Amino acid sequence: MSLVAIVGRPNVGKSTLFNRLTKSRRAIVSDEAGTTRDRQYGKCEWNGREFSVVDTGGWVVKSDDIFEEEIRKQVVIATEEADLVLFLVDITTGLTDWDEDVALILRRSKLPVIVVANKADNFDQYYEAAEFYKLGLGDPMCISSATGSGTGDLLDKVLENLKSDNADDIEEGIPRFAVVGRPNAGKSSLINAFIGEDRHIVTDIAGTTRDSIYTRYDKFGFDFYLVDTAGIRRKNKVSEDLEFYSVMRSIRAIENSDVCILMIDATRGIEAQDMNIFQLIQKNNKSLVVVVNKWDLVDNKDQVVIKTFENAIRERMAPFVDFPIIFASALTKQRIFKVLETAKQVYLNRTNKVSTSKLNEVMLPLIEAYPPPSVKGKYIKIKFCMQVPETQIPTFVFYANLPQYVKEPYRRFLENKIRENWQMTGCPINVFIRQK
Repeated sequence: MSLVAIVGRPNVGKSTLFNRLTKSRRAIVSDEAGTTRDRQYGKCEWNGREFSVVDTGGWVVKSDDIFEEEIRKQVVIATEEADLVLFLVDITTGLTDWDEDVALILRRSKLPVIVVANKADNFDQYYEAAEFYKLGLGDPMCISSATGSGTGDLLDKVLENLKSDNADDIEEGIPRFAVVGRPNAGKSSLINAFIGEDRHIVTDIAGTTRDSIYTRYDKFGFDFYLVDTAGIRRKNKVSEDLEFYSVMRSIRAIENSDVCILMIDATRGIEAQDMNIFQLIQKNNKSLVVVVNKWDLVDNKDQVVIKTFENAIRERMAPFVDFPIIFASALTKQRIFKVLETAKQVYLNRTNKVSTSKLNEVMLPLIEAYPPPSVKGKYIKIKFCMQVPETQIPTFVFYANLPQYVKEPYRRFLENKIRENWQMTGCPINVFIRQK
């Protein structure tokens, strides 16, 4: 599938155009320059053809800002991957030195480039686009990404410059693994270690990642999406509007994922914010893999320390304790492949089916040996159980004469017995008591 990269200096409307082309709101839009810090991928369909679009960070030349240096690297990678470049300029501010510096690099790249004069909200401004001929990149096209004016003509021009691509990407049904955690827990470093390139900006400053970023991973027999999310902070720490939107996108990424890889910083241990994220995962009935990152920074790594760490995590997250814990290091790549293997297995556990005969054969003797406690002198009898077919997570129904008297502790007892007898590690289970 063809790839179109949107580049330009900060605050010319790249993310607004990306959102319009992909018919989404995935890229954060703000008047603050430098909002987009990572490459953001999406799909655009026009006249029966589909192509990928990548939104890059604002390209600033000769800047001392640590983010700007990383953003420049991102833009270079994006242009190396792209089949066509949309070079966005701002018609309201006119031609700048930054635009000329970017144009020089794009002319050297030998890629087809379309100069897009953005923010042309009325026809009188179209005449002002003539100065962009100085860039030496052909005719500028006037659009307004905010209102959508001129974007249809732009897409026609894009299709003219793209080679025909008949290969269809089949993306439905591919599992999504969301990497979540506190800010600066090592989420982007882990994904960069997986895919073998610095696609995601990594710095020591918490909150570097602001968008949820989808990366297709199809190596070593795996095929799924990795989702790097912005770090989720406590509400009283969320001061910027951008930070608020980032947290919202992280929550949305959890809601849209199949398996959540929860990153915990080994140097800080499990904290209240980790618990908040865990509760969010549990509330949305998502499968869970816990990764204790930065394990290379821990001096004492004997089995006693590992067991103590594991017990502390499980005690905090009780009563749900049936999930894998992996001690890894994204920096040294220690055990990161095991993270993928475990996440895949946890995803497959969601699809486990138990036959009704086998379920009754195992569970009914256990229920008879440990029946639900009587309530108000009435005895509760469970005589039959089954797994509900075609559900997103394993769901079991137990039929009783007095279902209203079966309390939560006994439901947990039934869930634990199911987990003991069948492989359901890491995935949530629904247990319902119904009238027989």
